Amino acid sequence: MKLRLLAGLSALVAAAGLSACSSSGSDDGGSGGGGRTTIDVWLMRDSVSAAFQTEFVKGFETAHPDIKVRVQIQEWDGIGEKVTAALASNDAPDVIETGNTQVAQFAQSGGLLDLSDKVSDLGGSSWLKGLSEPGSYENKQYGIPYYAANRVVIYRKDLFQKAGVDASKIKTRDQWISATQKLNKGSQQGIYLPGQNWYTLSGFIWDEGGDLATQSGGSWKGALDTPEALHAMEFYKKLQALGKGPKDSDEAQPPQAEVMAKGQVAQVISTPGGANVVVQNNAALEGKLGFFPIPGKTADKPGAVFTGGSDLVIPTVSQHHDAAYTFIKELTGDAWQKKLAVAMSYVPNKTTLAGAVAADPGASAMAVGAAEGHATPNTPGWAAVEAKNPIKDYMTAVLTGKEAASEATKASEAITQAMNSGS
Repeated sequence: MKLRLLAGLSALVAAAGLSACSSSGSDDGGSGGGGRTTIDVWLMRDSVSAAFQTEFVKGFETAHPDIKVRVQIQEWDGIGEKVTAALASNDAPDVIETGNTQVAQFAQSGGLLDLSDKVSDLGGSSWLKGLSEPGSYENKQYGIPYYAANRVVIYRKDLFQKAGVDASKIKTRDQWISATQKLNKGSQQGIYLPGQNWYTLSGFIWDEGGDLATQSGGSWKGALDTPEALHAMEFYKKLQALGKGPKDSDEAQPPQAEVMAKGQVAQVISTPGGANVVVQNNAALEGKLGFFPIPGKTADKPGAVFTGGSDLVIPTVSQHHDAAYTFIKELTGDAWQKKLAVAMSYVPNKTTLAGAVAADPGASAMAVGAAEGHATPNTPGWAAVEAKNPIKDYMTAVLTGKEAASEATKASEAITQAMNSGS
């Protein structure tokens, strides 16, 4: 699943028709005659820059002169329906970029090639779990980790200095609360945290050892009413109170970067790209924003985060499995992953490559958190939860004074019903 500030995403909701795309072509109009194999690749809008795409395709075709790459840029809106239609057709592309948490729904249909036997060859032992785990379905690997992004704390360096707070020393939740209390003075908000930022709550739940839902006997059960999840909500409530964030909306309503740009917010939780939006709305804040990983319960481990990003998959109906795999191996290999991370300020797909973004403050903070990355429950049924999202309603209820345990029970029951409605 993409993150909101990476490409302005939300749920994949609008329907879109399947555009024609041949995966059996070659330069001489067929698959024989000595011509190069042509593979069609669907990449998502804004996932990579045009410059990086051009550089990679040129480099790939030089290294593999027997393969020609034809990239088609797809829109995020409606891509779920479009991919589903492509997988059911005889005219699918050879490689598709998909949101990491979308892989399960596509794999369930049987339309994706099982790449389990390629994991070792691709260096899978070092993959970010937040990309690799949702890329698998029923113990088979269908999605190959492409790139990741996750939330960090964006902070005002000048306000921290004025309050005598050293951001580099904030390693634990207790230290974070203490620092935020010092920053929360008068009209200045220590942190702007909307009441329905459920991805952030999810990180706190994972920190506590809990989860959003658990599976037993083939069915799923909501888990917001567990002691671990309740402890997480208690911490969220404490942190959220150290600012004036609305209790009944998320980070997009109003856009939190625009709120921070007004000058009275010391911190927000966002992908690093949010800093660019802040500066776009207030040029006076250029050079005044810094980043640090979301703190964990203890100093030895950063806080857990939701890992957004993409995986690459190969449709079963593709006629060029070998060439498609060669493409994926190159793009997800160490050399191009380092270049991609630098070009796009992304987290590379392997923990061993985190050093590639050491010179980028935002991306390096992301890379630290990515080591503790998670994804939403790996099942097609999770899409039904996000469609109505009882987690948001639960958070608002607790933040406005309702009893947490009873509200958590209601929300967990709603999650249970949604996840099992199609089973």
